[in-house]
Amino acid sequence: MTKRWTLAFDADDTLWQNETFFRGTQAHFASLMAPFCAPEHLEQRLIAAERRNVARYGYGIKGFVLSMIETAVEVSEQRVSEDVIHELLTMGKDMLGHPIDLLPGVEEVIKQFHGHAELIIITKGDLMDQERKVAQSGLGDYFDDIQIVSEKTADVYQRIFAKHDTARAMMIGNSLKSDILPALEAGVWATYIPHDLTWALEHAAEPENHHRFHRLVSMAELPELIERLS
Repeated sequence: MTKRWTLAFDADDTLWQNETFFRGTQAHFASLMAPFCAPEHLEQRLIAAERRNVARYGYGIKGFVLSMIETAVEVSEQRVSEDVIHELLTMGKDMLGHPIDLLPGVEEVIKQFHGHAELIIITKGDLMDQERKVAQSGLGDYFDDIQIVSEKTADVYQRIFAKHDTARAMMIGNSLKSDILPALEAGVWATYIPHDLTWALEHAAEPENHHRFHRLVSMAELPELIERLS
């Protein structure tokens, strides 16, 4: 790398596993609600509740649990038992304590860039939970800055990257909606690394023929891309 880059990384499902825990909890939710609702209909109702509530509760586990409870009350026509509500709360607490599972190649790549590039985490979600995950990941000391934001927009990216040379600034993440499209709008490079599981509210179409957009199969390919762009 002949030029110093600013590399910003999304956290959940880019640095470590996240959606897999939500899917496991959602499957348990479906089993609890089976007497009232078919799984596919329940999923639609839950996504609709999350879409309604994200502006009020924000992103993360707490909002997810509240949306599950709201959905349970709705689809059961208020017949859901206290035991089920208690179980949903317990599931949420378990999620807030789940161990961090780094994605393949992440630690090696972050170590490779450490000291040679300005490294930032830009993640959205619950402040305490995201801080916990950064601390437990063992990656925190490699990063020069950690930004936990309520939403990822072009304005947010412009504010964060204002101190950096945008010609050599890149956002890396698994969400086209949150990590890629607003970063391109903000004038920086954006590299998409898909995850096998992506939350429905993060779906978006890939940009076409954009010279600052790249798609990689895995994090392990990032050093070669940066070397090529340098």
